[in-house]
Amino acid sequence: MTSPLWSAPVASAPVDAVVALPGSKSVTNRALVLAALADGPSTVRQPLYSRDTTLMAAGLRALGATVEDTADGDLRVVPAPLRGPAHVDVGNAGTVMRFLPPVAALAAGDVRFEGDPRAYERPLDGVILALRDLGADIDDAGTGRLPMTVRGAGSLRGGIVEIDASSSSQFVSALLLSGARFAEGVEVRHIGSSVPSMPHIDMTVAMLRAAGVSVDDSEPDVWKVAPGPIAARDVVVEPDLSNAAPFLAAALVTGGRVTVRDWPVATTQPGDWLRDLFARMGGAWEFTDDGLVFTGTGKIHGITADLHDVGELTPVIAAVAALADSPSELTGIAHLRLHETDRLAALAKELNGLGGDVTDTADGLVIRPRPLHGGEFATYDDHRLATAAAVIGLAVPGVQVENIATTAKTLPDFPALWHALLMPADQAS
Repeated sequence: MTSPLWSAPVASAPVDAVVALPGSKSVTNRALVLAALADGPSTVRQPLYSRDTTLMAAGLRALGATVEDTADGDLRVVPAPLRGPAHVDVGNAGTVMRFLPPVAALAAGDVRFEGDPRAYERPLDGVILALRDLGADIDDAGTGRLPMTVRGAGSLRGGIVEIDASSSSQFVSALLLSGARFAEGVEVRHIGSSVPSMPHIDMTVAMLRAAGVSVDDSEPDVWKVAPGPIAARDVVVEPDLSNAAPFLAAALVTGGRVTVRDWPVATTQPGDWLRDLFARMGGAWEFTDDGLVFTGTGKIHGITADLHDVGELTPVIAAVAALADSPSELTGIAHLRLHETDRLAALAKELNGLGGDVTDTADGLVIRPRPLHGGEFATYDDHRLATAAAVIGLAVPGVQVENIATTAKTLPDFPALWHALLMPADQAS
């Protein structure tokens, strides 16, 4: 390991903290795409500023849109004719590598997509094949992956397309977000096994409807977007509830209490499942005037859970399960092998390296709690592996986390937020 090691702090007492989470990455990046395709200027309020959202904004600027920071910390987006030649750096952001090729297909000129080495290993074939069927010209050297060039013609025919989105719900969202701008709209028909992370598609559909786009999702595994304008509007970004996972876990692990401000009572975010999942593992929650209050009891129970729809929550849940009083089995998450890293293999390897007993199965993890010890925890440039390691460190002295900076992908300045979480209430500012 070449990155500096971060010493995960141990909790010396039950946490008692109020946390204000940054905005949702998923909402921010969807809002930016819709704003760039809208019929006038829009403002994205309380957006997340992170590596993934910065890459999305830069990609839209490269395609011709104006994306500017405001004095209030918002993002002002002014659409313009989409054009190339352009270069888009996707980093290792799934939303950027999948949401922007359909936008590029509407541009006049070539748009080159490149990114981090891991981005070249992540599946993109669902988007590439679908766009070709809808009339796009894409040069991917026959790989179905990055790097690639979208040879935009200034418009796209659109129409009906069949795709296999069983490896990523983002394949569906990518086509729906731009579909209203296709000449014939788009009808996406999923033909594979079940689509993971369905709440993210629900989020896409809800945001399209809020922008005045007609979306018919009444038939299972079929989404129809009618051609037409996308209304310019101001969007207020919800807090990123998936990023609440380590903070709620801290209450569970330490037997403490954490309040997350502005937790929406109704939301499409997958992170909302944390309330039920962590309650089943030994905690309790309630809504108050201050937000969602989650309380641990000092006991952690194992869980059997199908996380197919909320796979991004797996790393922190696995970390909590490794500290539980009974075994856990997490299933339905084979698609996590195709994320920022192979999350199933990585979690098993790193937890076992600390003395754990974890087996990665065909579609999940079996976790048999054992006494853990300190040691190095590799993150594989995966932000959710890093936050999982921090959770383990609350209860296990000597956990050294490699490349904690990778949390900047969706949760800027995580180390400072984590240390503040553990600060005694009489010292917190």
